[in-house]
Amino acid sequence: MGRVRVAGLAVSIDGFGAGPEQSLDHPLGVRGPELHNWFYPTRTFRSMIGQDGGTEGIDDRFAKAAMAGFGAFILGRNMFGPVRGDWPDDVWKGWWGDNPPYHAPTFILTRYPRAPIVMEGGTTFHFVTDGIEAALAQARAAAGQLDVKIGGGVSTVRQAVLAGAVDEMHLVLSPVVLGRGEALFTGIDLPGLGYRVAEAVPTEQATHLVLKR
Repeated sequence: MGRVRVAGLAVSIDGFGAGPEQSLDHPLGVRGPELHNWFYPTRTFRSMIGQDGGTEGIDDRFAKAAMAGFGAFILGRNMFGPVRGDWPDDVWKGWWGDNPPYHAPTFILTRYPRAPIVMEGGTTFHFVTDGIEAALAQARAAAGQLDVKIGGGVSTVRQAVLAGAVDEMHLVLSPVVLGRGEALFTGIDLPGLGYRVAEAVPTEQATHLVLKR
């Protein structure tokens, strides 16, 4: 069985993993995209959006690793889209168009049931209404020997960490102060849960931190 990992999760200097007031116009919250300024210039990101070129240094190495080796993904409802409450229809199928970047079974935490959605490129969205433990069990079964990625958002990462499920976290400390937003680790005793900093790699754009148990 593979590991459960968080990878490529950007965090502000003051500890926020997303900005406030997430919406259709601000999927990462107000000023949330600033957390990912390290990512946008990389060859990995530019390839994801169908463009050539991009940087190939340390940031790109971590960006590439943040999407490699996974057999399943877990996302929160807000990460999947801006729709709140019961699903009004089947129109919304994620932020990413017909071919999302996951290319593997992807499990969405929600209180409201919905039939699976089969997308292009191997992604199928499954909607899990029984909580993080049920999502983890289904994702592990789907991933087989590959890893499971806790893809966000902040609430989903917190739930997985508190459940004792996350083996490794790659966090990207971005030189941004948001002031408000989704706090990542408030009230969580990471050393008490067994985490230690195994790697710290600074670049011009950010500092990459790998925490392991």
